[in-house]
Amino acid sequence: MKHLLFALAACASLITAPARADMVEEILGQQILPGMQALADSSHRLAQAAELICRPGASPLRRAYREAFDNWIRVSHLRFGPTETDNRAFALAFWPDSRGKTPKTLVRHMRAADPALLTPEGFAQSSIAGRGFYALEFMYFDPDFSAARPTEYRCALVAAMARDIATNAAAIHQDWRDSYAQQMRNGTGRYTDKTEVKQELYKALNTGLQLLADMRLGRPLGTFDRPRPKRAEAWRSGRSQHHILLSLQSLRPLALALADDNAPLRAHLEAVFDKAIARATALDDPRLSGVSNPAKRLRIEALQQEVNDLRALIESELGPSLGVLAGFNSLDGD
Repeated sequence: MKHLLFALAACASLITAPARADMVEEILGQQILPGMQALADSSHRLAQAAELICRPGASPLRRAYREAFDNWIRVSHLRFGPTETDNRAFALAFWPDSRGKTPKTLVRHMRAADPALLTPEGFAQSSIAGRGFYALEFMYFDPDFSAARPTEYRCALVAAMARDIATNAAAIHQDWRDSYAQQMRNGTGRYTDKTEVKQELYKALNTGLQLLADMRLGRPLGTFDRPRPKRAEAWRSGRSQHHILLSLQSLRPLALALADDNAPLRAHLEAVFDKAIARATALDDPRLSGVSNPAKRLRIEALQQEVNDLRALIESELGPSLGVLAGFNSLDGD
């Protein structure tokens, strides 16, 4: 009798236990929508700070910049939908800049000192190389720009750049909140069914890992005979290692959510991500300048290999588990 009662109680607990949220709904509700709102809110605070404070080294301004930039990196792998509309991703983040267009554009802006550029409409029509977080990094952290004259125009230009970031971030968030999230929930609009939605999310995960391995790590590594530390992302502000960590920490929950109820795969992904995150944390190399030091370089190469192992695991196990392929992404052909 006791065994019967125990069995009945177990069945009852299974019946009343809350069902696991739909995969897409979970990703939207716990990752994408909060991430886009955080980007919009922090970018708005950055614009407010830049309007009030001109001194590049001022702590409130630096803090606002760091928070907004962090929130962009956390969603930078989501290169589809509202992020790609009107080239918003490039307007927020023109990188890599292999031809040095950003400093050249900023020099032209400062020399011309055109007041029309300072209007929201004028700035939105300007070269994309002079917009976004990486252009603002020059203005805040590169001495050639942070002290450039005329001071009054430089301050106004920086404020215009921050407003432009806030405008794009707000537009991305609004489109996600008002329409695009619902398309993904229902598998409608640009999607014919939920499988295509899952493929989009899987492709975003793959894109994020490719960006991490090939660009955030690969560009500064260069070759053993010719390392390229000045090609590291955001090295002027000492954010290169930080971006690697933020990227891994943001991609991890996406990968685990896509693994859904496949417990062995989730455990495997969790272990591999945690290992890569631990290695990235241990680098102690904010600008990745260690690519020029044989001993430190070896640790950075080992991290790149772990990221590539993650990509292989995702392609060999997660893709088939979802019944999707990576397909082309915004980095292909760059």
